Amino acid sequence: MDMTMESCRKFVEVLASDAPAPGGGGASALVGAIGTALGNMVGSLTVSKKKYADVEAEILALKAKCDTLQTELLNQVEADEQGFLPLAKAYGIPRDAPNRDQILEEATLTACAVPVRIMELCCEAMEAIAVFAAKGSRLAVSDAGCAAVCVKAALQAASLNVFINTRTLKNREAAKEMNAKCLGMLDKYGAMADEIFETVKAGFFK
Repeated sequence: MDMTMESCRKFVEVLASDAPAPGGGGASALVGAIGTALGNMVGSLTVSKKKYADVEAEILALKAKCDTLQTELLNQVEADEQGFLPLAKAYGIPRDAPNRDQILEEATLTACAVPVRIMELCCEAMEAIAVFAAKGSRLAVSDAGCAAVCVKAALQAASLNVFINTRTLKNREAAKEMNAKCLGMLDKYGAMADEIFETVKAGFFK
């Protein structure tokens, strides 16, 4: 079931249940989409305003990009479910089954793929939010700060859904490579989110 087609209340209800999905990955994708949309809203409130005519072309381009990112992030909710279910099934294979380790390894790699993609999309969204915060409507700058906070949370949450699985990979080289990629995204874009938040916050106390 595509949970993004359900109400917010239904999503939260199922999230709180013992259903295997949505879980942390699906939740992070949704939060990332919400944060991206918040940034996009700042763009919507900026275009067609004479005061921001000099940045309108740039903002319009970012809005189009964020439209795509929002959709892609929402798509990851169902993708995460489809990626996790084979792993859940693999854990049920008898320990003495001759092909258990291979199936488990492949399922683990599959389960890692979606949260890594969620992180990549969040990084792209953060780049756009930084511009919305710097050049967008000052009347909506708080929303740009909120967007950065939400997308950072999604980025961090998705990373944990990678790390819990890479720790069990037999191929430690692949695990190290994936971990390094995710840690790099966390460092760069976590710092970017913090800078956006602090800059927006500081502006209210001048």
